[in-house]
Amino acid sequence: MEENSNEKKQEKPADGEITPEESSNESSVSNDSNRTVYQKDFKTILIIGVSSMVGSNLAEFYKNDYQIVGTYYKNRPYIEGITTIQVDVLVKEEIQLAIFTFRPQLVIYAVGLTSIEECSENPNLADALNTVGLINVSDYCQRYKTQICLISSAFVFGGNNKDYIEMDIPDSNTTMGKTIAASEFYIQKTSLNYIVFRCCRLYGRGTNQLKQNWFEKMQKLICSSHEFTMDNFVKSGFLNVDFLALLIKLVFESQATNRLFQICNADVLSMYEFSQLYAEIFSENKNQINKGRFNFPRISTISSVEKKSEEFFYKLDTTNIEGYLNIKMPSIEDSLKYTFQKFNGAKKGFQKGKGVTFI
Repeated sequence: MEENSNEKKQEKPADGEITPEESSNESSVSNDSNRTVYQKDFKTILIIGVSSMVGSNLAEFYKNDYQIVGTYYKNRPYIEGITTIQVDVLVKEEIQLAIFTFRPQLVIYAVGLTSIEECSENPNLADALNTVGLINVSDYCQRYKTQICLISSAFVFGGNNKDYIEMDIPDSNTTMGKTIAASEFYIQKTSLNYIVFRCCRLYGRGTNQLKQNWFEKMQKLICSSHEFTMDNFVKSGFLNVDFLALLIKLVFESQATNRLFQICNADVLSMYEFSQLYAEIFSENKNQINKGRFNFPRISTISSVEKKSEEFFYKLDTTNIEGYLNIKMPSIEDSLKYTFQKFNGAKKGFQKGKGVTFI
């Protein structure tokens, strides 16, 4: 997409290809004299944890297609066109009031402590946000016949060098993975209308200026031109959060229920390899990035005892989602090229990534 004379010219996608940016341009609203007029069937989505990186990006992605309501705990995000309310997921009455008032067709649980190190240091908080909060939301979704969507993680597994499938039993070696796996188990056993998206590492920019996520920290370090170290022992997929938003939308519109989908790139990289690829695509200096090993606090499990390699691999098999939607998941390079374009990058000879490809 190029910008000339303040007018945006949209490229027509090649046959069979679509990117999150192109999908989100399809609007279900009309504007008349600066007023937003909703269609009669305009659906409502309630995002629990709209101040998180994932929650805020989902809200931004969906705001032209649905009526979006988001909850936050302390840090209120300001997203144009989004209604936000303060809710504590550990207080059942507040959850009940939010769901009863707005009667959403879909509730997305985007709350959670998603830092492996923070979860290890604060196991009680990790259990509260990753498990107890989800249980509260799930119970009231059940009462008001609302579909619930859980954003899960590849870290529910133990990190062996294999392609994990949906039927594999979670055997996490981290506190974060254990608490999220408990949420998966609860929602699948008790809910009559759910969708679970088990995802690789998601990245994007958030709205919380008081706390940067790992991707924002990496960008800042690269721009500083100083040398820094990135982990080279834990390998996973890296997916721009917009791709997850697109897939949730497609699955929601297909009216799928009681399904678990795994979302991951076609390949896996370490954070060091990811930052090297980022620097290459964004024309930054790769030589400032050094290999290293980050703290990866683990708990003892059967898989960790049997594990022989010091490296950890979190590769998710995506046959299920690809077959259901008739798509092909992007590579990490494709995801980064989309990110480059989204941030209005300019690079001679740059070619648009394929993104999510419809077969």
